[in-house]
Amino acid sequence: MSLDADAIVDRRRLRRKLTFWRLAAFVILAAALGAGILAVSGLDVPSKRAPHIARIAVEGVILDDRRQLEMIRDIGESGTVEGVLLSINSPGGSTTGGEALFEALSDLAEKKPLVAEIRTVGTSAGYMIALSSDHVVARYNSITGSIGVLFQYGNVEKLLDTLGVEMDAVKSSPLKAEPDFYSSTSPEARQVLETLVGDSYDWFVRLVADRRGLDEARARELANGAILSGYRAREVGLVDAIGGEETAIAWLESERKVPANLPVVTWKVPAESESLPFSMQIGRSLGEGVASALIGHLADAKGLISPSLTLDGLVSVWHAPNAAEKDASRGGGE
Repeated sequence: MSLDADAIVDRRRLRRKLTFWRLAAFVILAAALGAGILAVSGLDVPSKRAPHIARIAVEGVILDDRRQLEMIRDIGESGTVEGVLLSINSPGGSTTGGEALFEALSDLAEKKPLVAEIRTVGTSAGYMIALSSDHVVARYNSITGSIGVLFQYGNVEKLLDTLGVEMDAVKSSPLKAEPDFYSSTSPEARQVLETLVGDSYDWFVRLVADRRGLDEARARELANGAILSGYRAREVGLVDAIGGEETAIAWLESERKVPANLPVVTWKVPAESESLPFSMQIGRSLGEGVASALIGHLADAKGLISPSLTLDGLVSVWHAPNAAEKDASRGGGE
């Protein structure tokens, strides 16, 4: 009799556990489905449908990004964007990428009040895009400047000699595919590169002179490739004010009559998945929601890999040596 009672108790406990897990699974699926529908429909960002200040965050290496340019055009056409905050944290990138972004932002500035804020770093092409605004704000210790252009290439001629590898080529003309990585650069090829860099540099200098109200000679003095603190940049006229986002928004209010109490909404480049049919977006969002509910928020895997391992063409970028490089240069190590 006692055995039957124990079996009944165990059965009831099992039934209660099954009921609990069924309810939990239902709640998780319902929450994930709701989150998926909100994410796809855009109902989770109602402030974008109301008057707001649009934040454009430019972070990391600047590339020629078509979808980013399309987003900027959308901001210019939005009837609810009252002002734009360009938030920069970038060492620069490709010169053409910076040029395209500068032009898109300049067009936007003709439609919407725009202010630029340099955060930790805004150098080279990162500073170039700040010139699209009429007011540039930086922290006292922000790193900016590094105005200039670079064309870099490697040469492994000595390594190939050591390995006993010989490279050869048949060219239509001596300057075709120059410079290469397996032979010394000829004076003629170097002259071509110097002309290329010089043309781009002159364009950059004229841009600085025009946008910062400097004569070209003074702009050229400042465009010596050196980095500057935000404080020093303000002293020489490359930056207008010291501060952060609040300072930039205060300028929008005082000089462009943009209400300071408006919410600031970050506009992001749409993910490629958003071009999928609605049903597929729901399925994808549902799967992501379930995974998030079960194992918590994970780091975005896309953020673990740089958007580009190499930069082609002319480069406007500044990069500080890392700790390992410094240790190596000092002969450090364990």
